[in-house]
Amino acid sequence: MACNNFKQVNVPNYERPRERLLQQGASSLSDAELLAILLRTGTEKDTAFHVAQRLLAKFGDLYQLSIATQEELIQNKGIGPVKAMEIRAAIELGRRSAKNLQLTRKPIRLPKDVADLMMSEMAQLLQEHFICLFLNTKNHVLGKKTIFVGSLDASVVHPREVFREAIKRSSASLICLHNHPSGDPTPSKEDIMVTKTLREAGEIVGISLLDHIIIGDGRYISLKEQGYM
Repeated sequence: MACNNFKQVNVPNYERPRERLLQQGASSLSDAELLAILLRTGTEKDTAFHVAQRLLAKFGDLYQLSIATQEELIQNKGIGPVKAMEIRAAIELGRRSAKNLQLTRKPIRLPKDVADLMMSEMAQLLQEHFICLFLNTKNHVLGKKTIFVGSLDASVVHPREVFREAIKRSSASLICLHNHPSGDPTPSKEDIMVTKTLREAGEIVGISLLDHIIIGDGRYISLKEQGYM
């Protein structure tokens, strides 16, 4: 049975990471201390800190821990299905936070800038995802949103949905992307039609469509560079 080891007396200060976090801040804690806070409890014989230390030693570093599967995590003493899911959820939140920071830090100047940001996220998707990046007047990304999942067609990617999101964010412009699960980013007739429709709608509402980029397997095509805009 798991026990709450944070309240034990005579426990060294480094094994009481909650107190250290409150006193010194999260940035002062080691990887093992932060993981121990996430675990909350250890085992009958080990504190949460010791369980965290063993977990990190088993996987080698945080990156290897971040890609561990549910099955690999629960093979470790002190890690049950719920704790394994909590670890994976926390790692995914950190990954998304880092991605959002990356999105907002660098201005978009070229189609390659967009591809560099989004290629790893979109290249391996098994279905088509239509995603919009919303930009301010300095071409920094204000946010992104998946507008549609499925085969791209002018009848399903409606300008109303795209520009509603752009207006909510007070966007000056936007860039659309979608992936081709086949790996070939060559634009289809539907891709070109959707681009034309969105460009014309943007002119009406005063929010420019800067580009529509198609992501393939390690490749991308900018419809603006191809002369379709």
